[in-house]
Formats: sequence, C-alpha cells, structure tokens
Amino acid sequence: MRSVTSNTLEDAREFLDLAARYGVRATTHVYPLSRAADALTDLKAGRFDGAAVLVNDFSG
Repeated sequence: MRSVTSNTLEDAREFLDLAARYGVRATTHVYPLSRAADALTDLKAGRFDGAAVLVNDFSG
C-alpha cells in the first residue's frame, strides 16, 4: 500500500475494509535488512512486481 499526505486515517480504514471484502492481496518479496541495498537495486531494475519488505536479520 502506498500513501500520500492527503490520506486520512479514515481513508486507510475504508481502503483496508474494501481490500478485505474483495480479497485484495499484496505481492511482497522479503529481504533481510542486511541486503537492503540489493532490495533497492532489484526494485529499480524492475526485477519483480510488488513490494520489497525488509526483515531484521541482525541479532542484538
């Protein structure tokens, strides 16, 4: 989901309700945080449709 500054919290709630009602599903590609640069490179190159999601792979 992408957002813009003119969207309100109510807009988001309405969108999510509609998405659930109509079965909208997101396409995501998971990258470990340590490969964030690869995720950006792949997005820029158009290597996949959807969104890149970064997950923490650092132990702390």
